Amino acid sequence: MRRRTLLKGLSGALACTLPWTARAAYPDKPVRIIVPLPAASPPDVLARVIAERLQRRWGQAVVVENRPGATGMIGLDAVARSAPDGYTVGIMFLTHTVLPALFGKVSYRTDGDFAPIANLVWLYNALLVAPGSEYADVRGLVDAARRQPGKLSYGSGGNGSPAHLLGAAFCQAAGIDMLHVPFKGPAEAAQSLMGGYIQAMFATASVAVPLAQSGKLRALAVTRDGAMEALPGVPTLAEAGVPAFNLKEWEGVVAPAGTPPDLIAKWNEAMTAILAEAEVREKLAGLGMEAAQANTPAEFTGLIRGELQRWSAFVSEQKLRNG
Repeated sequence: MRRRTLLKGLSGALACTLPWTARAAYPDKPVRIIVPLPAASPPDVLARVIAERLQRRWGQAVVVENRPGATGMIGLDAVARSAPDGYTVGIMFLTHTVLPALFGKVSYRTDGDFAPIANLVWLYNALLVAPGSEYADVRGLVDAARRQPGKLSYGSGGNGSPAHLLGAAFCQAAGIDMLHVPFKGPAEAAQSLMGGYIQAMFATASVAVPLAQSGKLRALAVTRDGAMEALPGVPTLAEAGVPAFNLKEWEGVVAPAGTPPDLIAKWNEAMTAILAEAEVREKLAGLGMEAAQANTPAEFTGLIRGELQRWSAFVSEQKLRNG
């Protein structure tokens, strides 16, 4: 770890000594965006929307490279190990601020091995049950869980995934005990819910909305302050009787630590411009994502650090740590 940091520092320092004219043509070769989850996942969809617009702005190919595995750790580690030359960035999301507390040790420092560029989007979730479930509403699910502590279960796409955290936070806020069942992704969890093997699950809007609209699953509530346009008539968790429940996911872009500040600024400027486009904001909204307001690298760094502290305390309090 120390050797990696030293090498990055040296390469970053050398890059910073180059006169601006030496990088005036940046980018002069293809740019890579590493996504730590599979194709069609929310971070992948986001990366492809950004890549399309970035390619138009910069006139260079922007390649989206999927590096799934270990709940997002493998892909982010690949970003950390990449040359800090502005040609490789990656998508970081909420889970990456949970994993250090959940597993005790990861192969990179979430706050240290990256140069945050900008938060890109906020994501909201829906609480889902099977269409024929006996739970007509959130209150019905909560009452049943209280009558049978530890007997009902909720699924997620894996330990440390947003759906896992949402389920744990929901149980804490509602004062209930439900069993967490991790699966290999949200699709597998949804199939299990349809089959009646689990009783509930949280899923991002991009996953939940098609399932609810098709009738394959039923939405009981959404995790946002107001109604979700794509799920009319579905209450917020607060409206459904679960107070003090406020959790939204985020996805942003980071570069390897040591990337020159002028290149970080160029990336941030591009992200800000792209997210300001009405067409992009509408497209993201249709995917269940809310484009973030313009934010600086320093502000995104603050978000990441705040989330690391928040989830470290939550994992400890809920005794969620593995191993």
